[in-house]
Amino acid sequence: MPTRILLEGRPGVGKTTVIRRLAALLRARRAVGFTTEEIRQDGTRTGFALETLEGGRRGVLAHVDFPGPPRVGRYSVDLGVMERLALPPLRSAAADPEPAELVLIDELGGMELACTAFQDAVRCLFASDIDIVATVHAKSDPFTDALKRRIGIELIHVTRANRDALPQELATRLEEMETR
Repeated sequence: MPTRILLEGRPGVGKTTVIRRLAALLRARRAVGFTTEEIRQDGTRTGFALETLEGGRRGVLAHVDFPGPPRVGRYSVDLGVMERLALPPLRSAAADPEPAELVLIDELGGMELACTAFQDAVRCLFASDIDIVATVHAKSDPFTDALKRRIGIELIHVTRANRDALPQELATRLEEMETR
């Protein structure tokens, strides 16, 4: 049975850092997917960038100055960034997973889930045989709540106390599984 890990935590606790460090630690596994990060201007958060794990392609996913819709909070989301950057590697992995491949998604959040094609790709991934590690907010959301209830999901709560040790623990575990 494939590994399904959801890293749940409040904003700012370090979920993205866990995913980035995990990707950097992997030696026997090829990780595909993406991370997100805040865009700050003069100390104020103005948006979010998305970066692919393979190739480091970047795009501005959401910004206060973008025209909407869709809007998530005060940010308008550029669904084209999801289509161009996030979806191709996810669709490819779901359609034809390579044995050593692992999908890392940061994150299954409101901005990303504003893209229905992304929701469809995530559903396909969770129906495939590929291992997945994804971050989710602690707050309730119909899409992520349904994922959390699926059989075989391991929900790990990321806290300030465990966030530094998690990347190495997960990397060791995921690479040991690959060698079996």
